[in-house]
Amino acid sequence: MTATPPARRHHTGARPSHHPTPDKDQIALLEPFERLGTDRIALVSTPTQADKACDALAAASAWGFDTESKPTFVQGEQSDGPHVVQLATLDHAWVFQLHDPGCRARVAELLALRGVTKAGFGLGDDTKRIQAKLGVQPSDVLELNTVFRQRGYRKDMGVKGAVAVLFNRRFIKSKKAATSNWANEKLTEAQLVYAANDAWAALRVFLALQAPAAT
Repeated sequence: MTATPPARRHHTGARPSHHPTPDKDQIALLEPFERLGTDRIALVSTPTQADKACDALAAASAWGFDTESKPTFVQGEQSDGPHVVQLATLDHAWVFQLHDPGCRARVAELLALRGVTKAGFGLGDDTKRIQAKLGVQPSDVLELNTVFRQRGYRKDMGVKGAVAVLFNRRFIKSKKAATSNWANEKLTEAQLVYAANDAWAALRVFLALQAPAAT
């Protein structure tokens, strides 16, 4: 079962007009987008913690979804990621580490769960890695870039562009955190904030796209 993109729910039959994607300079002029603080972010590394996260996530019909992998710097080197999976509701985000077999199993169950939309950006490579590492095909995954293309945006939007278009705000992403070692046993606060907000912002975008007045 594949999640129905919000764009199709409001389809008028007309061919979409082409809209420009905001560039870096335009986005840099915007006010910052709000972020989840550490008080609303949970690090999940054990089966017990994962069980609590599953209970909380079960109440939502859609999650923001993303993954992080330790970067590779040598040509031809294969990543053994993802090392982190992030899921978010409007109120909270959970950053799952995949070192523990029990925690990995619960993440696999969450991603295979049908009936819950898992919305994010650039998920094609993520889902392939999840299949290889967790042995499941994520269900009801919604690639938000596809929705924007259906609405007339030629380039991949990404979370920064989407937040700029829908909220007129600048989504802050730390390059240092992005290229950090996500396979570490202990993640830093900066890593947690980065990972959680990628998933949370994706959910905010998904919900905004569902609104009838969305661009």
